[in-house]
Amino acid sequence: MSSSDIFASEVLGTMVLVLLGGGVCAAVNLKRSKAFAAGWVAIAFGWGFAVLTGAYIAQSSGAHLNPAVTLALAMKEGKGALPWSDVPVYLGSEMLGAMLGAVLVWLVYYAQFQVTLREPDAVELKNANPGPVHGVFFTSPEVRKPLLNFLTEVIATFVLIIAILTQGLVKDVDGTVGLGKMGALITALVVVGIGLSLGGPTGYAINPVRDLGPRIIHAVLPLPNKGGSDWSYAWVPVVGPMVGAAVAAGVYNLAWG
Repeated sequence: MSSSDIFASEVLGTMVLVLLGGGVCAAVNLKRSKAFAAGWVAIAFGWGFAVLTGAYIAQSSGAHLNPAVTLALAMKEGKGALPWSDVPVYLGSEMLGAMLGAVLVWLVYYAQFQVTLREPDAVELKNANPGPVHGVFFTSPEVRKPLLNFLTEVIATFVLIIAILTQGLVKDVDGTVGLGKMGALITALVVVGIGLSLGGPTGYAINPVRDLGPRIIHAVLPLPNKGGSDWSYAWVPVVGPMVGAAVAAGVYNLAWG
């Protein structure tokens, strides 16, 4: 594929991923939403469906939608490895798509943001770090232990990436390698499983741009009483997934490369 084709595919796919994923967080967390307080299970499945939709939209470029996936495929040895020369366009398009998706969440839930952030408790929390609506845009830990939070993101992302890489080991009876279009569904279900099983401590970013792109948008949007963007924690959901991806690629190369 040309760089422009990769760019268009990954921007659109990542934008929809963050729109639907951030959208379910907004639906559950913002007041005067019909899904208000629906709970963690709704969020986990919402993110799984977001991955599924974004992946089908971006299937022409391989549906990375995640720098951790891009890094792992570039490190992968043998057939299906991503040329390092393509990495910058993937990373740039994923980041742009994530930021656009966050803006769309803000537009869709504009009225709910206004209602939620003008409540008395939000006004009192306006200087909090993270702010009262941070969960719509970015992750933060329930117990702030940066090294443990980092390790959680490494482990959760390892599970995601090794599940993606090993899809290429599956052979059908006719000799076809991989899961084909079913791969997106399996990956989406893996994301749901990670959310339900490993998402409790940190909110499972497992995708650097899913966290960093919307965090930047949160910082610049004109939201009243929105509080801080928690930049002191921002390295964890960026570095942790990339380390987890590198470890997964290393294990895959040792075992099957």
